[in-house]
Parts: sequence; C-alpha cells; structure tokens
Amino acid sequence: MKKLLAVVAAVAAFSANAESLTVAATPVPHAEILNFVKPQLAKEGVELKVKEFTDYIQPNVQVAEKRLDANFFQHQPYLDEFNKAKGTNLVSVAGVHLEPLGAYSSKLKKLDELPSGATVVIPNDATNGGRALLLLDKAGVIKLKDNKNILSTVKDITGNDKGLKFRELEAATIPRVLTQVDLALINTNYALEAKLNPEKDALVIEGSDSPYVNILVARPDNKDADAIKKLAAALHSPEVKQFITEKYKGAVIPAF
Repeated sequence: MKKLLAVVAAVAAFSANAESLTVAATPVPHAEILNFVKPQLAKEGVELKVKEFTDYIQPNVQVAEKRLDANFFQHQPYLDEFNKAKGTNLVSVAGVHLEPLGAYSSKLKKLDELPSGATVVIPNDATNGGRALLLLDKAGVIKLKDNKNILSTVKDITGNDKGLKFRELEAATIPRVLTQVDLALINTNYALEAKLNPEKDALVIEGSDSPYVNILVARPDNKDADAIKKLAAALHSPEVKQFITEKYKGAVIPAF
C-alpha cells in the first residue's frame, strides 16, 4: 500500500510540475508524429496535448488567438499566404518533413491517358492550388505563364492542349471526389487518410527538391518558450527521423 501511495504521489507531483503544451495537427502524419514524441517530452516535464483538425484554417486561427500554443500541419508558403491574407504574424519554429503532393486517378493508370476535356480537381487555397498547377506544368500536362510562381492560378494557364476542365475544392474534401473526376491533386496527409499509397498510387508526385517542408508553427510571443524548444528538438531527433522513414516508407520524407 505504501508503494502504491508513493507511485500515486509521484504521478501527482509530476502532473503538478509538468508544463502543458497544446498543439493543433491534422491526423496523418502530423498527429501521429506528435503522439510518438509524447513520452520523450513527458520525461522532460512537458505534457503534450494533441488536438486534431481536418481543415487548414482553424489550426492557425486558434494559435493566433492564443487558444492553442502551436500547430503542425502546414508548409512555409501556406503560412506566408495565410499571414498575409488574415493579418496574423505566426512564425515557423522548425522544419520537420516533406509530404510530396501527388496526382491520383481511379480511372487512369498513366498520366498520358488523360483524355481531352478531362476534369481535374485541385486544392482551392492559393498555395496548394499553385503547387498543384506547378506539378502539372512540370509533368507536361499544362503550361503556365510562370512556372516559378507558387501562387499560380488556373488563369495563369497558357497551354492546355487537352482542354482540361479544372475544379477547385477544399484540400480535405478532394479524396472524396476521386471517383467522380479524372484526376485529383491531393496533399499526402489527406491521401494517407484515404488509404492511398503515394509511392504506388500517384501518377506523378513531387520530388525531394520540393520547397513545401511541413513546419512547427507558433506565435512570436511563445516561439522561444522552453516547452516549444523541447518539442522542436524532439521533432528533430534521430528517433523521429527513423519513425517517419519506417512508418511512411517514402510517402513522408524527413527534412532535417
């Protein structure tokens, strides 16, 4: 009984002294990676709480409004565009991994089978929409006015020999319409949630030279907080690199 009371007392003492850190994340792979580092952070006196979101808006809004401490779901170009559009000043703390964006189809086996007048769906946010178009330009499917402009839109398409019809939808919803369109440009986190295998199922996918590294994001007032620093260090550990490499087998690539 004395031993049991001692254990309970120790746990209570840890809970009282532990610093709580609440981080927003999309379920796959971000929340999975965060949950992997939870035990290590607990040993360092940080109680990590992971709050899952399936959209790209609220994680930033709630961090900016100080309802959450940080988030882990986005890349730098998206954050830059969000800050500009919403008047926020969120900052990157650490780059963690790359999720190559890919083009998927339930009807085609190869990209060159894309028929004339085919329907192609891309994300409707500026950075991921531009990212999708840049990938299609690189693959020779379309031609853009400026193939270096990450904020390209369908209005910037100068070459469309097959007369492709473009639809823009929220990134999270695109896997749901995969069977209804000819080609869908899907972010890897949503592809994995939909049980797609980016390495095997994508007809074309970004290379490791992509600038869209996913980052841990915080506010200027808490980016240097001890708990945030400990989380950033944990996300850059050899153990996390091994976890990402073994679990996602190339669908998610460590960027450190």
